[in-house]
Amino acid sequence: MLRWFQALLPREEAFFDLFEQHAQTLCAGARALRDLLRDGGNDVPARCADIARHEAEADAITREVMLAVRRTFITPFDRADIRDLISSMDDAIDQMHKTAKAITLFDQRQFAPDMATLGEVIVKTADLTAEAVPLLRELRGNATRLNSITEEVTRLEEDSDQLYDKGMEALFKGPARSDPMAFIVGSEIYDHLEKVVDRFEDVANRISGVLIEHL
Repeated sequence: MLRWFQALLPREEAFFDLFEQHAQTLCAGARALRDLLRDGGNDVPARCADIARHEAEADAITREVMLAVRRTFITPFDRADIRDLISSMDDAIDQMHKTAKAITLFDQRQFAPDMATLGEVIVKTADLTAEAVPLLRELRGNATRLNSITEEVTRLEEDSDQLYDKGMEALFKGPARSDPMAFIVGSEIYDHLEKVVDRFEDVANRISGVLIEHL
């Protein structure tokens, strides 16, 4: 009877599988956002729709993780850490979705070069997250690389702050001189983009916290 009951419980490995699935939605959403900012034009609505679809997929995975936390007796690491990690990952794609919604609201089709560069930074942080997540299966063996990844994400977040400042200055000295609405719209989009990178830094910090607690 006990063996039959245990067979019904989620496996520890299921958490890592779900983390990796979620990380793939982050990469897909980041690329859709990057391409939107880089190419603009008539493809913007379709790219925004792609981001919304990836966000919905990520939400479904997050709900599955939260359910598994409640149903599983033995988890690979602390339950609170699992919840915090998947929540921070979900916050990252939620922020991408908020960015896409702002772009849709303001009906934007063209984007400043620094916005496009922030899109590239977002892809890099998403890719680093996708690399880090599978390494959580073997914390001790992968500690060095995980630390390097989290440090690189932190560096990219610092780069995003500089890009934000540079972009806002260019916006103020350029279009905003003759069109105050251009400053309002542009600053809103810059704010959302910078927050996406902030959310990825939150993920990196969660991973660092797991390392500290289990090594």
